[in-house]
Amino acid sequence: MEFRLNAEDKGSKARAGEITTDHGLIPTPIFMPVGTAGSVKGVHQRELAGDIDAKIILGNTYHLNLRPGMEVLKAAGGLHKFIGWNRPLLTDSGGYQVYSLSDNRKIKEEGVHFRSHIDGSKHFYRLKHL
Repeated sequence: MEFRLNAEDKGSKARAGEITTDHGLIPTPIFMPVGTAGSVKGVHQRELAGDIDAKIILGNTYHLNLRPGMEVLKAAGGLHKFIGWNRPLLTDSGGYQVYSLSDNRKIKEEGVHFRSHIDGSKHFYRLKHL
């Protein structure tokens, strides 16, 4: 992955650039349709690629882990193959859920213990220290 800054406005500090990934080029800034659990609701993949010309879509790690689950995604060959998307994807950390689902989690030094808001199953997300 590579980022290149193409323009910068000294007055507003606005910037324009592009991110190059194995799955394509992403101009920045960019509108990113949200496919929380791997699909953008109410929009077909052909519309995302053709009509909207989305360069990237966003998925949510927390929600993808619960549904469809890592085993399903691995068996499909990854998220790109699972959803039939050959352009870039961005998955967020799921960190927002650490705070927004505070009734369903306990934060410990080693990570976060979650109780699924879907079925009550228990999950643990280990914190990685950089």
